[in-house]
Amino acid sequence: MAASRDERVDFIVLGAGIAGVRAAIELARAGRVLVLSKGELAESRAEWGHVGIAVTKGDDEEVHLRLHETLQAGDGLCNEEAARFLVNEGPRQIETLIGWGMRLERTGTKLAFTREGVRTQTRVLHAHGGSTGEEVLRALVAKARTLPGIKFRPHSFVPDLIADGHRIVGVSCLDETTSTAKPILGDAVLVATEGFGQVYKSTTNPSLATGDGSAAAYRAGALLSDMEFIHFHPTALHLKGAPRLPLPGELRQMGAHLRNIDLERFMPRYHEDADRAPTNVLCRASIMEMQRCGSDFVYLDLTELDAECVKKRFPKVHATCIKFNIDITEDLVPVRPAAHYAVGGIAVDLNGATTLPGLYAVGEAAANGVHGANRLADNSLLEGLVYGALTATTMAERQSSPVAMPQPVAGRSPWNSSAPARGGRNAKLPPPQKLDAEKLSSEVRHLMWEKVGIIRTGDQLDEAVRRLQGISAAEEPTTASRPAWEARNLRDVAEVIARSALARQESRGTHYRSDFPLKAESQPALHSYVSKGAGVYFG
Repeated sequence: MAASRDERVDFIVLGAGIAGVRAAIELARAGRVLVLSKGELAESRAEWGHVGIAVTKGDDEEVHLRLHETLQAGDGLCNEEAARFLVNEGPRQIETLIGWGMRLERTGTKLAFTREGVRTQTRVLHAHGGSTGEEVLRALVAKARTLPGIKFRPHSFVPDLIADGHRIVGVSCLDETTSTAKPILGDAVLVATEGFGQVYKSTTNPSLATGDGSAAAYRAGALLSDMEFIHFHPTALHLKGAPRLPLPGELRQMGAHLRNIDLERFMPRYHEDADRAPTNVLCRASIMEMQRCGSDFVYLDLTELDAECVKKRFPKVHATCIKFNIDITEDLVPVRPAAHYAVGGIAVDLNGATTLPGLYAVGEAAANGVHGANRLADNSLLEGLVYGALTATTMAERQSSPVAMPQPVAGRSPWNSSAPARGGRNAKLPPPQKLDAEKLSSEVRHLMWEKVGIIRTGDQLDEAVRRLQGISAAEEPTTASRPAWEARNLRDVAEVIARSALARQESRGTHYRSDFPLKAESQPALHSYVSKGAGVYFG
């Protein structure tokens, strides 16, 4: 593989999704910005699902209610200051994007606010046909292309960050179109990559979501936080050959029901709100019902809903299912839970600064405390906009100030330890084997789904940690192969998730352990932290 001369810019942005492009627009005020994306420019999570943008209409009661919903979903681990800033700043960001040409659904001349999932307030905005994420990204990219200081470079994979001492000064970039690898240097690097849903066998995430940014930051020495919290979508399409398209919670709000393979409604047995229960409850109930009935899926029943309304409101869902001979207005739709969003990520302060000088993170790659132990899906697009802009402003003004590393809370957590609880680091590891990217990735995905999934136990987690540490003993990639580096990233992220889940001996938010089914109420809610070469601790 040929090497070329060094390249230098002011700011490097990893990821061309909503958070990355919004940050690039702000950074362009302060210098030259290079946006590196692994795939095509528009290839991101924004193309998936029917997620809207939850925005308050400005009055104090609306702000209070939305903040309350966010904090309630976070199950005690939200940073209230971060969540409050998101709610308060949201309307201004939406107004800015409308000024840049974003097209949202309207009733006459007014924006059309709807309800999302099980919430009672009409505060969610959509683009026509449910393509809200795509429309937000389209408007951002169009704006960015008018700014001469921004350069986009697709098909650019970043295996690792470059450090000078403890400061991040650039990235190592693999350009697959020219088969060249070279360092790209900059004053600051922003990680705004996709999440890491591909660490699981069943996921709604695009194939790009292999945890590249989180893994690179981890190997560079950055602190990761709350990695055990994974948001699973309860009703992902389950058809052979079909994408794991998430069927939106709005369908259940409209009256859709879950049924097992015996066609029985089962949610009333699991929660008083039945099919309108929180998503983590729906996921656990579906898994339990699948185990009880010996099935690989459950059904979502939309047949009692108005057919024309469903087709009009969810055209992409309807069209996708029709391609696979399912008419959602007449047929029961096979669904099952699938990994959807990362809740934790690279530990950052409210301004996006990580524990490494020169390195920042935003969006799904970051853990800033907005989501706590769970996330409201309709906060996700807004988070990318709000914190993309804020983090970029911070990068331009304060390029060398890392966030202080959180310290363990001595005497308050029974889980503080420098190693996993049981076998872990002291367990006998299998002999190292030569890295086979396809085999390694498949092994990680199946292991994570079976042992570190929706319902977890200490024994399963301990086995997962030991097996992943055995995989970690394999040789590192020796070729310029993106699949090999992606496999390494999946392996690294998976081990961090499993270790964090093993260390947290309680159930909270999306993290459910059947051997510790209750929250630890005797102490304050604690965040988990982990860095390379160190154990998980809580603070």
